[in-house]
Amino acid sequence: QLQASGGGLVQAGGSLRLSCAASGRTFSSYAMGWFRQAPGKEREFVAFISWSSWSSTYYADSVKGRFTISRDNAKNTVYLQMNSLKPEDTAVYYCAAGPRATWEATSYNYWGQGTLVTVSS
Repeated sequence: QLQASGGGLVQAGGSLRLSCAASGRTFSSYAMGWFRQAPGKEREFVAFISWSSWSSTYYADSVKGRFTISRDNAKNTVYLQMNSLKPEDTAVYYCAAGPRATWEATSYNYWGQGTLVTVSS
């Protein structure tokens, strides 16, 4: 029900925009989050956006100022604009939907399949 896309190979300093398209249900009343998992590491929180009309956002310190999460409820899609990418951003990125806007992965009920982002130095 969540399909993440937009990953790829990019040089350090470059940009990518990830998309997460929802199908099968409307996610406009759900909080949406992005998480990532680097090789050999645990999944970690990246960013979330609330479902409310003002769409409050929150970011992990490691991406603050470089990444921007946004949503288009009309398209049932959430985005993650990633700028000034660093090699340490290399990971599989997952989108998720849940009832609460939180950094806790366990609070999200629906998960996309992940999209690989590789940042070369």
